[in-house]
Amino acid sequence: MRPIFCVDVRCSRASDSRRFEVFFHPALHRHPAFFQGLRTLAPQAPGIAAWGLMTGVAMVKAGMSPFEAVAMTLLVFAGSAQLAATPLMVAGAPAWVILATAFCVNLRFVVFSLHLREYLMHLPRWRRLWHGYLCGDISYVLFVRRYPHPGRSADERLEQEAWLAGNYGLNWLSWIGASLLGVMLANFIPTAWGLGFAGILCLLAIGCSLASSRLRVLAAMTSGVVAVLAYGLPLKLNIVVAIAMAVLVSLSAERLRSARAFRRG
Repeated sequence: MRPIFCVDVRCSRASDSRRFEVFFHPALHRHPAFFQGLRTLAPQAPGIAAWGLMTGVAMVKAGMSPFEAVAMTLLVFAGSAQLAATPLMVAGAPAWVILATAFCVNLRFVVFSLHLREYLMHLPRWRRLWHGYLCGDISYVLFVRRYPHPGRSADERLEQEAWLAGNYGLNWLSWIGASLLGVMLANFIPTAWGLGFAGILCLLAIGCSLASSRLRVLAAMTSGVVAVLAYGLPLKLNIVVAIAMAVLVSLSAERLRSARAFRRG
Protein backbone atom coordinates (compact mmCIF):
# COMPACT_ATOMS: atom_id res chain seq x y z
CA MET A 1 0.00 0.00 0.00
CA ARG A 2 1.29 3.43 -0.87
CA PRO A 3 1.99 5.62 2.18
CA ILE A 4 -0.21 8.67 2.66
CA PHE A 5 2.53 11.01 3.87
CA CYS A 6 5.87 11.48 2.16
CA VAL A 7 8.64 14.02 2.13
CA ASP A 8 8.63 14.65 -1.61
CA VAL A 9 5.24 14.24 -3.24
CA ARG A 10 6.89 14.10 -6.65
CA CYS A 11 9.22 11.21 -5.85
CA SER A 12 8.76 7.90 -7.64
CA ARG A 13 7.10 4.76 -6.35
CA ALA A 14 10.51 3.15 -6.08
CA SER A 15 11.38 5.50 -3.25
CA ASP A 16 8.09 5.01 -1.37
CA SER A 17 9.72 2.81 1.25
CA ARG A 18 12.01 5.67 2.20
CA ARG A 19 9.23 8.15 2.80
CA PHE A 20 8.54 9.19 6.34
CA GLU A 21 5.91 11.29 7.97
CA VAL A 22 6.96 14.90 7.93
CA PHE A 23 8.27 15.18 11.48
CA PHE A 24 10.25 11.96 11.29
CA HIS A 25 12.18 12.98 8.21
CA PRO A 26 15.95 12.80 8.84
CA ALA A 27 16.49 16.32 7.51
CA LEU A 28 14.35 17.59 10.39
CA HIS A 29 14.93 15.35 13.38
CA ARG A 30 18.69 15.23 12.80
CA HIS A 31 18.96 19.00 12.57
CA PRO A 32 20.36 20.71 15.71
CA ALA A 33 17.37 23.08 15.73
CA PHE A 34 15.05 20.09 16.30
CA PHE A 35 16.51 19.51 19.76
CA GLN A 36 16.62 23.25 20.45
CA GLY A 37 12.89 23.46 19.83
CA LEU A 38 12.32 20.43 22.04
CA ARG A 39 14.40 21.86 24.87
CA THR A 40 12.65 25.22 24.61
CA LEU A 41 9.29 23.60 25.33
CA ALA A 42 10.60 21.30 28.08
CA PRO A 43 9.93 23.76 30.97
CA GLN A 44 6.30 24.12 29.84
CA ALA A 45 5.73 20.40 29.24
CA PRO A 46 4.61 19.58 32.83
CA GLY A 47 1.97 22.30 32.67
CA ILE A 48 0.75 21.06 29.30
CA ALA A 49 0.59 17.52 30.64
CA ALA A 50 -1.39 18.62 33.70
CA TRP A 51 -3.86 20.46 31.49
CA GLY A 52 -4.17 17.44 29.20
CA LEU A 53 -4.65 15.10 32.13
CA MET A 54 -7.58 17.08 33.48
CA THR A 55 -9.08 17.41 29.98
CA GLY A 56 -9.09 13.63 29.68
CA VAL A 57 -10.70 13.34 33.09
CA ALA A 58 -13.28 16.01 32.26
CA MET A 59 -14.38 14.28 29.06
CA VAL A 60 -15.14 11.02 30.87
CA LYS A 61 -16.69 12.77 33.88
CA ALA A 62 -19.00 14.65 31.49
CA GLY A 63 -20.45 11.36 30.30
CA MET A 64 -18.41 10.44 27.23
CA SER A 65 -17.46 6.80 26.79
CA PRO A 66 -13.74 5.90 26.93
CA PHE A 67 -13.80 5.18 23.20
CA GLU A 68 -15.33 8.59 22.41
CA ALA A 69 -12.87 10.34 24.73
CA VAL A 70 -9.87 8.59 23.15
CA ALA A 71 -11.13 9.35 19.63
CA MET A 72 -11.65 13.01 20.47
CA THR A 73 -8.22 13.22 22.07
CA LEU A 74 -6.49 11.89 18.97
CA LEU A 75 -8.56 13.71 16.36
CA VAL A 76 -9.19 17.05 18.06
CA PHE A 77 -5.85 18.48 19.15
CA ALA A 78 -7.34 21.54 20.84
CA GLY A 79 -7.87 21.58 24.59
CA SER A 80 -10.11 24.64 24.83
CA ALA A 81 -12.32 23.41 21.99
CA GLN A 82 -12.58 19.96 23.60
CA LEU A 83 -13.64 21.42 26.94
CA ALA A 84 -16.17 23.70 25.25
CA ALA A 85 -17.66 21.04 22.97
CA THR A 86 -17.78 18.10 25.40
CA PRO A 87 -20.76 19.23 27.52
CA LEU A 88 -22.66 20.19 24.36
CA MET A 89 -22.08 16.73 22.87
CA VAL A 90 -23.20 15.00 26.05
CA ALA A 91 -26.29 17.23 26.24
CA GLY A 92 -27.25 16.27 22.69
CA ALA A 93 -26.87 19.75 21.24
CA PRO A 94 -27.28 20.14 17.46
CA ALA A 95 -24.15 19.52 15.42
CA TRP A 96 -24.08 23.09 14.15
CA VAL A 97 -24.02 24.43 17.71
CA ILE A 98 -21.09 22.17 18.62
CA LEU A 99 -19.17 23.08 15.47
CA ALA A 100 -19.89 26.79 15.86
CA THR A 101 -18.69 26.72 19.46
CA ALA A 102 -15.44 24.94 18.59
CA PHE A 103 -14.93 27.27 15.63
CA CYS A 104 -15.35 30.40 17.73
CA VAL A 105 -13.06 29.11 20.48
CA ASN A 106 -10.34 28.33 17.94
CA LEU A 107 -10.62 31.48 15.84
CA ARG A 108 -7.34 32.67 17.30
CA PHE A 109 -5.60 30.09 15.14
CA VAL A 110 -6.67 32.05 12.07
CA VAL A 111 -4.48 34.85 13.38
CA PHE A 112 -1.66 32.39 14.07
CA SER A 113 -1.86 30.90 10.57
CA LEU A 114 -1.85 34.30 8.91
CA HIS A 115 1.33 35.16 10.78
CA LEU A 116 2.98 31.80 10.03
CA ARG A 117 2.05 31.95 6.34
CA GLU A 118 5.29 33.65 5.36
CA TYR A 119 7.28 31.03 7.26
CA LEU A 120 5.62 27.99 5.70
CA MET A 121 4.31 28.91 2.25
CA HIS A 122 7.32 27.27 0.56
CA LEU A 123 6.20 23.86 1.86
CA PRO A 124 3.82 21.48 0.04
CA ARG A 125 0.19 21.84 1.02
CA TRP A 126 0.04 18.55 2.95
CA ARG A 127 2.97 19.61 5.11
CA ARG A 128 1.32 22.95 5.81
CA LEU A 129 -1.79 21.04 6.87
CA TRP A 130 0.30 19.04 9.34
CA HIS A 131 1.67 22.29 10.75
CA GLY A 132 -1.90 23.55 11.08
CA TYR A 133 -2.91 20.44 13.02
CA LEU A 134 0.11 20.45 15.35
CA CYS A 135 0.35 24.19 16.01
CA GLY A 136 -0.54 25.06 19.59
CA ASP A 137 -0.64 28.29 21.56
CA ILE A 138 2.62 27.68 23.38
CA SER A 139 4.47 26.42 20.30
CA TYR A 140 3.37 29.45 18.30
CA VAL A 141 4.39 31.94 20.97
CA LEU A 142 7.79 30.34 21.54
CA PHE A 143 8.45 30.08 17.80
CA VAL A 144 7.75 33.72 16.94
CA ARG A 145 9.85 34.80 19.89
CA ARG A 146 12.74 32.64 18.66
CA TYR A 147 12.29 33.57 14.98
CA PRO A 148 10.80 37.07 14.60
CA HIS A 149 11.27 36.95 10.82
CA PRO A 150 10.82 34.21 8.18
CA GLY A 151 13.94 32.53 6.85
CA ARG A 152 15.33 33.91 3.62
CA SER A 153 17.54 31.04 2.53
CA ALA A 154 16.80 27.34 2.22
CA ASP A 155 19.00 26.59 5.23
CA GLU A 156 17.20 29.14 7.39
CA ARG A 157 13.79 27.80 6.40
CA LEU A 158 14.92 24.23 7.15
CA GLU A 159 16.19 25.33 10.55
CA GLN A 160 12.88 26.97 11.39
CA GLU A 161 10.86 23.94 10.34
CA ALA A 162 13.17 21.62 12.30
CA TRP A 163 12.77 23.81 15.39
CA LEU A 164 9.00 23.67 14.99
CA ALA A 165 9.12 19.89 14.52
CA GLY A 166 10.94 19.36 17.81
CA ASN A 167 8.70 21.80 19.63
CA TYR A 168 5.54 20.32 18.16
CA GLY A 169 6.66 16.79 18.96
CA LEU A 170 7.12 17.33 22.68
CA ASN A 171 3.97 19.45 22.88
CA TRP A 172 1.90 16.77 21.15
CA LEU A 173 3.32 13.91 23.21
CA SER A 174 2.83 15.80 26.47
CA TRP A 175 -0.79 16.62 25.68
CA ILE A 176 -1.88 13.36 24.04
CA GLY A 177 -0.10 11.11 26.53
CA ALA A 178 -1.50 12.93 29.54
CA SER A 179 -5.00 13.14 28.02
CA LEU A 180 -5.08 9.40 27.38
CA LEU A 181 -3.85 8.81 30.92
CA GLY A 182 -6.64 11.05 32.19
CA VAL A 183 -9.20 9.01 30.26
CA MET A 184 -7.84 5.81 31.80
CA LEU A 185 -7.71 7.19 35.35
CA ALA A 186 -10.85 9.33 35.21
CA ASN A 187 -12.55 7.39 37.99
CA PHE A 188 -9.58 7.86 40.31
CA ILE A 189 -8.70 11.54 39.71
CA PRO A 190 -11.16 14.12 41.08
CA THR A 191 -11.67 17.21 38.91
CA ALA A 192 -11.41 19.28 42.10
CA TRP A 193 -7.65 18.87 41.93
CA GLY A 194 -7.60 21.64 39.32
CA LEU A 195 -4.42 20.43 37.64
CA GLY A 196 -5.53 22.05 34.38
CA PHE A 197 -4.80 25.45 35.89
CA ALA A 198 -1.09 24.66 35.53
CA GLY A 199 -1.44 24.86 31.75
CA ILE A 200 -3.13 28.24 32.03
CA LEU A 201 -0.26 29.49 34.21
CA CYS A 202 2.23 28.37 31.54
CA LEU A 203 0.41 30.34 28.87
CA LEU A 204 0.15 33.34 31.17
CA ALA A 205 3.87 33.28 31.95
CA ILE A 206 4.83 33.09 28.28
CA GLY A 207 2.37 35.82 27.37
CA CYS A 208 3.83 38.13 30.01
CA SER A 209 7.34 37.48 28.73
CA LEU A 210 6.25 38.65 25.26
CA ALA A 211 4.96 41.98 26.55
CA SER A 212 8.26 43.64 25.68
CA SER A 213 6.92 46.92 24.28
CA ARG A 214 4.24 49.45 25.11
CA LEU A 215 2.20 48.40 22.10
CA ARG A 216 2.22 44.74 23.18
CA VAL A 217 1.28 45.68 26.73
CA LEU A 218 -1.60 47.75 25.35
CA ALA A 219 -2.79 44.81 23.24
CA ALA A 220 -2.58 42.42 26.20
CA MET A 221 -4.46 44.78 28.52
CA THR A 222 -7.13 45.48 25.92
CA SER A 223 -7.78 41.82 25.16
CA GLY A 224 -7.87 40.91 28.85
CA VAL A 225 -10.32 43.65 29.80
CA VAL A 226 -12.61 43.02 26.82
CA ALA A 227 -12.58 39.23 27.40
CA VAL A 228 -13.76 39.76 30.98
CA LEU A 229 -16.40 42.36 30.08
CA ALA A 230 -17.78 40.19 27.26
CA TYR A 231 -17.66 36.95 29.25
CA GLY A 232 -21.43 36.58 29.11
CA LEU A 233 -21.51 36.18 25.32
CA PRO A 234 -22.51 32.72 24.05
CA LEU A 235 -20.22 30.28 22.21
CA LYS A 236 -17.12 31.77 23.86
CA LEU A 237 -17.46 34.79 21.56
CA ASN A 238 -15.77 36.92 24.21
CA ILE A 239 -12.46 35.46 22.97
CA VAL A 240 -13.17 36.54 19.40
CA VAL A 241 -14.29 40.01 20.49
CA ALA A 242 -11.22 40.40 22.70
CA ILE A 243 -8.85 39.47 19.85
CA ALA A 244 -10.62 41.80 17.42
CA MET A 245 -10.51 44.73 19.84
CA ALA A 246 -6.83 44.13 20.67
CA VAL A 247 -5.95 44.12 16.96
CA LEU A 248 -8.04 47.24 16.32
CA VAL A 249 -6.56 49.16 19.24
CA SER A 250 -3.00 48.10 18.35
CA LEU A 251 -3.38 49.12 14.70
CA SER A 252 -4.87 52.47 15.73
CA ALA A 253 -2.06 53.12 18.18
CA GLU A 254 0.56 52.14 15.59
CA ARG A 255 -0.93 54.51 13.01
CA LEU A 256 -1.10 57.30 15.56
CA ARG A 257 2.53 56.77 16.50
CA SER A 258 3.59 56.72 12.85
CA ALA A 259 1.65 59.91 12.17
CA ARG A 260 3.35 61.68 15.08
CA ALA A 261 6.76 60.51 13.93
CA PHE A 262 6.04 61.77 10.42
CA ARG A 263 5.03 65.20 11.71
CA ARG A 264 8.15 65.45 13.82
CA GLY A 265 10.29 64.42 10.88
